[in-house]
Amino acid sequence: MKTPSGPEEARRPASDIRVFASSCTLHGLGHVFGPGRLTPRRGLWAVAVLLSLAAFLYQVEERVRYYGEFHHETALDERESHQLTFPAVTLCNVNPLRRSRLTPNDLHWAGPALLGLEPAEHAAFLRALGRPPTSPGFMPSPTFDMARLYARAGHTLEDMLLDCRYRGQPCGPENFTTIFTRMGQCYTFNSGTNGAELLTTPKGGAGNGLEVMLDVQEDEYLPVWKDVEETPFEVGIRVQIHSQEEPPIIDQLGFGVAPGYQTFVSCQKQQLSFLPAPWGDCSSRSQDPDFDSEPSDPLGPPGPTPGPRPPYSLMGCRLACETRYVARKCGCRMMHMPGGAPVCSPQQYKDCANPALDAMLRKDACTCPNPCASTRYAKELSMVRMPSRPATRYLARKYNRSEAYIADNVLVLDIFFEALNYETVEQKKAYEVSELLGDIGGQMGLFIGASLLTILEILDYLCEVFRDRVLGYFWNRKRSQKHSQKHSSTNLLQEGMGSHRNEVPHLSLGPRPPTPPCAVTRTLSASHRTCYLVTRL
Repeated sequence: MKTPSGPEEARRPASDIRVFASSCTLHGLGHVFGPGRLTPRRGLWAVAVLLSLAAFLYQVEERVRYYGEFHHETALDERESHQLTFPAVTLCNVNPLRRSRLTPNDLHWAGPALLGLEPAEHAAFLRALGRPPTSPGFMPSPTFDMARLYARAGHTLEDMLLDCRYRGQPCGPENFTTIFTRMGQCYTFNSGTNGAELLTTPKGGAGNGLEVMLDVQEDEYLPVWKDVEETPFEVGIRVQIHSQEEPPIIDQLGFGVAPGYQTFVSCQKQQLSFLPAPWGDCSSRSQDPDFDSEPSDPLGPPGPTPGPRPPYSLMGCRLACETRYVARKCGCRMMHMPGGAPVCSPQQYKDCANPALDAMLRKDACTCPNPCASTRYAKELSMVRMPSRPATRYLARKYNRSEAYIADNVLVLDIFFEALNYETVEQKKAYEVSELLGDIGGQMGLFIGASLLTILEILDYLCEVFRDRVLGYFWNRKRSQKHSQKHSSTNLLQEGMGSHRNEVPHLSLGPRPPTPPCAVTRTLSASHRTCYLVTRL
């Protein structure tokens, strides 16, 4: 639209709607508020502007509502790397305790909980172990520690590990870390604990990872006395491949490796990234396994506590939740559980801890969100029989064992990356703020032909209206007050001059006496003083 012209338009203030409409970049506004009287053409333009504005506001409301729903999408990608960090590998013997290391004191304390033994059955069980019966003067110890039992009587890695190589280089028990799980004493390779440097591999394929030869020591397995939950029926090794930030839950997530076979495990790394609220439900808050005497939500995600703690992980949250549940129910924790609660006694294991934990796992009572960033490893397993007959004879001579023992107890586990590429699974915001602003800008241009500068024009017009209508009202009021005050001062001045004229003497032709420059002074107010000259005629 053209700017206002002519004397009449020039006299209009900037706050006049017609002046604003004639210069505003908002489409159609000049046709509605143009000069002249109301016509059907102007009415149609008004209807069109209102409909366009309504359509624009509807689209804005729909876009804002969609953004407020916080949708997300999942992107799957495959990336390459020159080297990958090797995962942590946890190994556990299926048999938790060695029969040769059990004592009568162990049977007295742990026999009912672990083996289902009654006191009257101790002598028969000792005979099954090939041990002499308990002497008549036997006195059990006043206390008993389950963790010490598993550390003393569990399978040691020095006895099980026959050969170890990582990327062709020899390794040994010093490269493993001892850890307690629900299966007893286990060992983790490349755990990264105590500041140890994590191992990496620059190649994929067999021979570029971990290869171990293990002796399962089946002759040390406990006899199956009764069918109880803790009694193993299988023979072999349980293995879990996991990240260093995640504690092993090997009794639930581990896979089995049988003696007499060489098992190849081809891994592929997967990096998962999830969004926090409100787009997702991930959490990066560390867990606190310590028992809270009055928990507000004992099965929910743990609250923050001061001090350094491991990074958040799904398995760590579940383990902390289980610890708090068992500690609240039984007043103690199981030996594989973290925290500061005392370790349960064998009787507490039997009567409370094991039943409570099993019931909790069946109900799946823990509510643990996904971590915002985690790493997992997809696995493909294949196996071949080993050793061959020539290899059996060679290994029997090398380790001073019989050929039958080698065939029944020895296994080989080979873990490696299939390739150095890895998958990323990433949650992304489906609708960003920039997209919201872009959609609003597009709808604004389509329906009303406006832009960001148009909004500035409207704001500038509103400032003009405020200045002319609101501030102008106060300015005019103040100006009128000053005018009325000045008018009252003028009236007082005129009254003073009239009273002085009444005091002037009659005219005389004689000589005029000198008069002071100011013969009359009259105080009009506290702030105004008027002095005027009166002369004789």
